[in-house]
This record gives sequence, structure tokens and C-alpha cells, in this order.
Amino acid sequence: MKTFREKLIDRRAELGLTQNELSKRSGIGKRTITSYETDGRIPQPAQLYKLSKALGVSPEYLKNDNIDDKNYGIERMEYVEETRKLYGQKEAVNVEKLLKQNTALFAGGELSEEAKDSFFQAVMKAYIDCKEAAKETYGKKQ
Repeated sequence: MKTFREKLIDRRAELGLTQNELSKRSGIGKRTITSYETDGRIPQPAQLYKLSKALGVSPEYLKNDNIDDKNYGIERMEYVEETRKLYGQKEAVNVEKLLKQNTALFAGGELSEEAKDSFFQAVMKAYIDCKEAAKETYGKKQ
């Protein structure tokens, strides 16, 4: 099991990024990234999201020492980002909560990653369909 600090250093090295390059890619100051790597301090959610996006991993992977799979939560992150682009930050937070709650359905299960991804795709499609239907019925909120 790796700590946040170790995961950050390892992933940055895997991608061949300097601290300065990660700083530019994530929009987080180089001194802050240096402090994360030296102190191991876990950033606030907004900074953690920027780092995870820049490193191509999920925030859950970075912050949870018990998760060793770099791909853990990546599909969920992509769905949240898609929702953010379509409907804004508030709806992205709602989708993230929805998908996180549904992740518990897989605890201890033997589902393949493809099956989990199919499930998340179906949940996202249903969510987006409902949002579009509400927009047509009630109009866009001002």
C-alpha cells in the first residue's frame, strides 16, 4: 500500500513529468506540489481533483492508501467530468454522489471492469435522459 505522497511521486515519474510540468498541467503552484511530495499532506478536494486529472488517475486512488489500482474510479471521474461540461458543477457533484453510492453494489463481487463500466454507463445515460426530459418539460432554469 502506498501513501498519497508515494503515489504522487511515482505517477509523476511514470509520466516523465517534472514538478514544474505537473504544476503547469494541473494549475497548482510548484511550491505546493513540492510540499505535497515532501510533507505528504493531502490537498483539499478541488486541488486533489486537479492533480488527479493531470496525472490521469482518480482522486480516490490518490487519497486512499488502501487502493493500489491506478485505474480505480477513473470511469466514474470521466462521467462526472462529462456532466460538469453539460450541466455545471452542481450537477457534477450530484452525479458523483450517485455513482459513489452505487459503487457499494460491487463490494466483494466478482464483476469484471467491463461489467462495472456498463453499469455506470447505464446509470449515466438514465441520469442525462432525466435531465434532458426535465429541461424540455420545465425549461432551463434562469
